[in-house]
Amino acid sequence: MEAQQYKKLWWDIILATVCFAVVPLFILGGVIYHQFSVSYTAKIMDNMKTLAENRVSSIDLFLEERISQLTGLANTQSLVQLQNEDYLNRVFNIIQTRSKSFLDLGVIDEDGNHLAYVGPHYSILKKVNYKDETWFNEVMVTGVYVSDVFLGFRKIPHFIIAVMVREKNRSWVLRATIDSDIIDNIVRAAWIGKKGDAFIVNRENVLQTMPRFGGKVMEPPKAPDFAAATGTMVEEIDFGGETSLFATSIVKLKRWVLVIREAPTEELTPLLQARFLAALIALGGVVLIIIGAYFTTRAMMKELERMERKKAASDEVAMQSSKMAALGKMAAGIAHEINNPLAVIGEKAGWMKDLLSMEDVAQSENFQELSDAVNRIEYHVVRAKTVTHRLLGFARRMEPLTERVNINTVLDESIDFLENEARYRNIDIQTNYAPDLPLTTTDQSQMQQVFLNIINNAIDAIGKDGEITINTRLSQRNNEICIEVHDNGPGMPKDVLQKIFDPFFTTKEVGKGTGLGLSISYSIIEKLGGRILVASEEGQGTTFTIYLPVR
Repeated sequence: MEAQQYKKLWWDIILATVCFAVVPLFILGGVIYHQFSVSYTAKIMDNMKTLAENRVSSIDLFLEERISQLTGLANTQSLVQLQNEDYLNRVFNIIQTRSKSFLDLGVIDEDGNHLAYVGPHYSILKKVNYKDETWFNEVMVTGVYVSDVFLGFRKIPHFIIAVMVREKNRSWVLRATIDSDIIDNIVRAAWIGKKGDAFIVNRENVLQTMPRFGGKVMEPPKAPDFAAATGTMVEEIDFGGETSLFATSIVKLKRWVLVIREAPTEELTPLLQARFLAALIALGGVVLIIIGAYFTTRAMMKELERMERKKAASDEVAMQSSKMAALGKMAAGIAHEINNPLAVIGEKAGWMKDLLSMEDVAQSENFQELSDAVNRIEYHVVRAKTVTHRLLGFARRMEPLTERVNINTVLDESIDFLENEARYRNIDIQTNYAPDLPLTTTDQSQMQQVFLNIINNAIDAIGKDGEITINTRLSQRNNEICIEVHDNGPGMPKDVLQKIFDPFFTTKEVGKGTGLGLSISYSIIEKLGGRILVASEEGQGTTFTIYLPVR
């Protein structure tokens, strides 16, 4: 059992002991406190929630009416009519007789030019172009847009509602500035008591209405950040050294957040006193129980650790023997089935070589190509036999054969072997070798097998259309050769990374992998005195890093 598991078991025992010991204490205190608190808090919470929902409904209704009014106007009047400022002024006056919600009206073409304007800022806004303004681009995309409070060209905090209309081959926008005092009055209705406050913030936690205590419009409020709120809720929060009740609700049309703040009433004082007394009694009892449980559990865990270490030593020997026996049987069967056809292929290749030397085909234009093909067949037969030899070696724990090796050369040979497969899948293999990489004493055949396994695994991970990057460098600090193989495939989750070198574990589909390649590679690198690491992130690819000592 690992140290982390021991620690977890230790704390599990302590927690279980504490829980069972303090159950009667907590039941008594909990029942009393619950009965005492429900009557005080439930009503306050419900009232604040209802208040927040009512205020938000009023704001949503106001905005919906203004949008409907503006949309109806835009769709019943043509651009030709509304760009006439006298006509637009008459329309504006008619609207104002029924509702004082709009401060001005403007007609803007699809290029952002102000075609007509009615309102108090005529000299400032008449010739303004809105093409680069955020609200203009939003309404051209969405069709209807309600802005946050902003300064704009008039340099006065305000917010607007804009609707886009399409007429044949052109589009235009009808924009209206809304009277912010109406929204402020709706929000002020939620100011309760001497310390009550209410305000609206946008999703960047910027004030859209003037709060009662501190803060200005278009500035962050002096309150907790509720910009990420998702629905109506009431909670008690300690902010600025003062505990307050905060209720939040969402303005659906704009996703603004209405925040209502209330100070706990004097009626909650007995509740707070009872909670403090109950907590103090419970804390004293829990401390005593934890101390006793700690020392008792400590003695138990020491004895358990001693017994576990003794059992683990025995189990490790039995497990290793069983694992090696199973792998040995499997490896022997695979080697037997593969070596027989390899022997036949090697024999036929030799016979073909003899025939080429006996026949008078030296003058043939294809003689050299035939000779090279026979040599390649013999080379890869030996190579395949080496692979089966490595598989047997994994089970037998065979000692490696050492020789002076250039790692860059071994990598090139491995890439040549898989080059056709990579080209077929449209996978580009890029190399970045250190030119001054020193030779090292190691087993070339085993290293080639490791590289083949890792590069082939990268090709399978990418599937099609990707890139594999292979880097080599010398780590002067530890006198090690570092080989990095990175692919831009889908990557692996953390739970897969923990098992990637386990025998028979594979992420491939059934029938497309045995799960031995990476486990054999891990075993080979360890036997050669090196180490192999893997790093991966989903969507970012995987990097295998091999460190070999320079000998």
